[in-house]
Amino acid sequence: MMNLDSKDEQQEEISEINVTPFIDVMLVLLIIFMVTIPLATVNIPLNLPAISEEKQENTGTPVILSLDAQKQLFLGNDQISFEDLVEKIDIATQKNKDIVIFFRIDNSVQYEEMMRIMNLLRGAGYLKIGLVGLDQATDYAK
Repeated sequence: MMNLDSKDEQQEEISEINVTPFIDVMLVLLIIFMVTIPLATVNIPLNLPAISEEKQENTGTPVILSLDAQKQLFLGNDQISFEDLVEKIDIATQKNKDIVIFFRIDNSVQYEEMMRIMNLLRGAGYLKIGLVGLDQATDYAK
């Protein structure tokens, strides 16, 4: 007579997760990222030329947003707070999200501050943001 119960006791199921395939996939992804990341970073210093073309006629009043060296925000000539930015832009543009907002930033303002404001504008639906700079190539050399 054969005892089937003894075989079942000897062949218990292993309840551990086999992580070997996971490790294999992760190593392949690591190799892919190690190869592609150096190709994605461009580290070429460029001296970009200034554009000197004729100025075009403005059909309406431009919406100009400015950030000065003291991190004060201005809409036109009026100082506004960061909290009121979206509300004031909505009033100035009459909630027209297709209007280009011209953004002037002082040279000493850190990149993070500029991106903070641009993220606020993007979150409000304003995707057309024009960064205002200098017109002449001689101004870049200063």
